[in-house]
Amino acid sequence: MTTALLSSRAARDWAFRGPLIALVLILFLLPPLWLLASALKAPNDIFAWPPTLLPSPATLVNFATAFDQSGFGLFFQNSLFVSTISAAISVLISLMAGYALAKFRFKGETFFFMLIMSALMIPLQIILIPIFIVLKDLGLLNSLWGVILAPAATPSGVFIMRQYIRSIPDSLLEAARIDGTPEWRILFRIILPLSIPAIAALAAFNFVWRWNDYLWPYLIITDQSKWTVQLALANNVGQWDINWPRLLAMSVLSVIPTLVLFVSLQRYFMNGLLSGATKE
Repeated sequence: MTTALLSSRAARDWAFRGPLIALVLILFLLPPLWLLASALKAPNDIFAWPPTLLPSPATLVNFATAFDQSGFGLFFQNSLFVSTISAAISVLISLMAGYALAKFRFKGETFFFMLIMSALMIPLQIILIPIFIVLKDLGLLNSLWGVILAPAATPSGVFIMRQYIRSIPDSLLEAARIDGTPEWRILFRIILPLSIPAIAALAAFNFVWRWNDYLWPYLIITDQSKWTVQLALANNVGQWDINWPRLLAMSVLSVIPTLVLFVSLQRYFMNGLLSGATKE
């Protein structure tokens, strides 16, 4: 009797949740599927009437145009370089700062942590001009390194690494110190391997942030050969018209790195972001 009742309740729940889940999947999957299908259509068929979802026949002419006419390959390399180096620098700084704030006791520890966290309350628009002036004085304008270094360290990255490292037992570090292990070796031989989930999650998010960044490269870069993917995408939108075939093809290509990254590292995300969040 109980089993039948539970089965009946499960069936009613599925009857309600099934259509809702299907609707959500359609809403999330339809835009990227439309983007891919449109990019595979001939230029004259993108806005043909009546509209068709599937390309008939599929063609790669839009992708060839993106590489031949706009130099998208160079812009793709620039974004890949900026995003990879920026993510690596951010992870390194966050790892060191998180280790210091999580495992060392010093005067003003809480003050410095709150000072770093308070930077989250400052809108980017307020500090754009000071950072721009600093980069100008350093000679980093119109340089990919100017795009990389300005937003490399983030308070959110420090917070994620601090919270995760706090969950690592102090006994491991004390045993290493008793054996005479220097702090830099403890950091890179013990803390780093044990923090792989948090590092992977932080690296993925930083990579995506830098890959999708438009405002900062727009302010820094003036040479077209140093454009990133986002600047190249925006260049297809003119005052009077939009180059839809090339824009759609470039949009599909620009999604591939972030999609591959998330699929490869998805098992680290929740573990990296939530482990140690409630531990003291």
